[in-house]
Amino acid sequence: MRKISTREAYGQALKDLGEEKDFVVMDADLSKATQTKVFAEAYPNRFYNIGIAEGDMIGTAAGFASTGIPVFASTFAMFAAGRAYEQIRNAVCYNNLNVKIGATHAGILIGEDGASHQCVEDIALMRVVPNMTVLVPCDEKETRAVVRAALEHDGPVYIRLGRGAAEQVYTDREPSVEIGKGQVLRDGTDLTIVAVGDLVADAVEAADILEKKGISAAVIDMVSVKPLDERLVLEYADKTGKLITAEDHSIIGGLGGAVSEVLAQCGGAKQERVGVRDRFGASGKAADLKRAFALNAEGILEAASRLMGD
Repeated sequence: MRKISTREAYGQALKDLGEEKDFVVMDADLSKATQTKVFAEAYPNRFYNIGIAEGDMIGTAAGFASTGIPVFASTFAMFAAGRAYEQIRNAVCYNNLNVKIGATHAGILIGEDGASHQCVEDIALMRVVPNMTVLVPCDEKETRAVVRAALEHDGPVYIRLGRGAAEQVYTDREPSVEIGKGQVLRDGTDLTIVAVGDLVADAVEAADILEKKGISAAVIDMVSVKPLDERLVLEYADKTGKLITAEDHSIIGGLGGAVSEVLAQCGGAKQERVGVRDRFGASGKAADLKRAFALNAEGILEAASRLMGD
């Protein structure tokens, strides 16, 4: 099955949804990179290129949304969560407006763009803003489902998307995306791997390897980082007693932080966090960066070894 990036799937999903739903799309002069160009070509009268002015784009999106028109506003994660943070907070979330932020090129694995563009803080920034929903799809099918769920949700949504071709996780079934719910990809009794984005495929790979070693690992695709599926986290914390979180994001404030907050309230379960360990990124090929930052199955296996006491 051909692999495509979640940003490509995002562009296609916008185009397809545009045939049945009424909304507009905005971009900050990056429509080729964010793939909103696909929507722009199909519906030029519903697409607005605001230019290299991310704050203006979010403010304009808020204005449109205040009249009842849903808006998808897209740019790189570094510029969306970083440069336009104030407008997201005060113009969109404070007013609880129907603006969906499609943030592409998130995380270390965007590769050669380097540390200045490798945003590993965006989930943390978006999680802390009241009224914001945070969704992180892992492959093409789930991205399409996430875009639809975001459009049907009444309120702000931050959709985190990658740059490179993503492994197809949902090959034999359709993802069931529901805001506030995680998806159990495989059950297990010895430990649980909770992952998002690119690392969901690595979590499945790690679970396969662990199974050959006699270790039963559950895998949860936590597509909804906020609101988090606390019930599911607690269920598997009780069931396996050991949890690993895996994400292409800082271990501070992202998925790992969100799960830690839940576990801190109940106690009992041990946790390891796989992610970026309080540092900036570096320029390099995505495959090399996966190894260098241990954002892969091997990094998850090392965390499992620590949890299992090997």
